Amino acid sequence: SKMSDERYERGLKHFKEITGEVGEKFIQNLEEISKDFSRYLIEFPYGDIYNRPGLDFRTRELVTLSSLAALGYAEPELKAHIKVALSTGVTREEVLEVFIQTSVYAGFPAAINALLAAKEVFNELDQKKE
Repeated sequence: SKMSDERYERGLKHFKEITGEVGEKFIQNLEEISKDFSRYLIEFPYGDIYNRPGLDFRTRELVTLSSLAALGYAEPELKAHIKVALSTGVTREEVLEVFIQTSVYAGFPAAINALLAAKEVFNELDQKKE
């Protein structure tokens, strides 16, 4: 439908702005297994939710990091969103602070998993710079 196509196009534009190269690879990988699910992912979170007024992308990414960290089992998504958060201007110190704060509500195991994921992402990014 026309409305669905508009949501998809708006979502894809946002998704690419926010995630860059990391997101493109992720979506291609997801499309190989389910084009429908890939489309839902673009339309709803990025076409609808990320386009709502009230929070900028940077703030939305801080909230996303906290939510993914609290789940405790979403490491691939968490790592991807750490990179995305950094690209929106979130600092490494802020990423770590979000995960430390998460320990109060989601427990130490979830915070430890998130901190270790951040360490891996930071190391990967530092190796690319060399």
